[in-house]
Amino acid sequence: MAALALLVLASFWSLDLQWAQFFSVDAARSMGRFLAEFFPPDLSPAFVRKVGWGALETLAMSALGTLIAAAAGLLLAWPASRLPGDGRSIGPFTGRMPLRLLLNALRSVPELVWAALLLISAGLGPLAGTLALAVHTTGVLGRLFADALENIEPGPSLALRAQGVGKGRVLLYAGLPQVLPQLLSYTLYRWENNIRAAAVLGVVGAGGLGQLLAFHMGLFQMGKTATVLGAMLLLVALVDALSYWCRRRMG
Repeated sequence: MAALALLVLASFWSLDLQWAQFFSVDAARSMGRFLAEFFPPDLSPAFVRKVGWGALETLAMSALGTLIAAAAGLLLAWPASRLPGDGRSIGPFTGRMPLRLLLNALRSVPELVWAALLLISAGLGPLAGTLALAVHTTGVLGRLFADALENIEPGPSLALRAQGVGKGRVLLYAGLPQVLPQLLSYTLYRWENNIRAAAVLGVVGAGGLGQLLAFHMGLFQMGKTATVLGAMLLLVALVDALSYWCRRRMG
């Protein structure tokens, strides 16, 4: 705790944060002028339809990317986790640490970097964004799923193993029933995050609302930018509400 406190103090000292300038009257006046340029938003029917299509594209990118990541994450988490009370790998592959390192590598690279790399092979559009979300989220969900599997109650798994049941059926009948609500909760939470990430990925040309935001903001068309930002806020709020409802139903 003392080391952590020293690190925080050193961070404030080394970053040279200009708090006085940030809270100055000139800064407040400049920010006010900038915010005023967003009003009124562009609500013309043609542009609203364009933004609506971008919102659907962003929603589809996040949903498909999360679904692919959940499936891939579970497949990687199975051999990357140990059987509780046993110490052996749950899955058929015994190289637990290489898989853990792979999951670390996948989630260490931000989605924006993955999208920039995948644009070379997939080209501009939502495919690169969807794959970028899937690759990064696979690393995140794979680690969370593996940790959840390692913390299950070991009794049912050990009882099945003692009867000669294979690892796949142990996972299916003893592991997944215990952690399935937790895995679904993790997946829904990452879907919420991927909605926001999908909006940002459009900045590099990966489609969706982010691409509209980068285009109109680059041209200083602030009314259109305000409409895109409003669509982002509405989309995130809807997904948050849906995710909350699903978690309540699972509870």
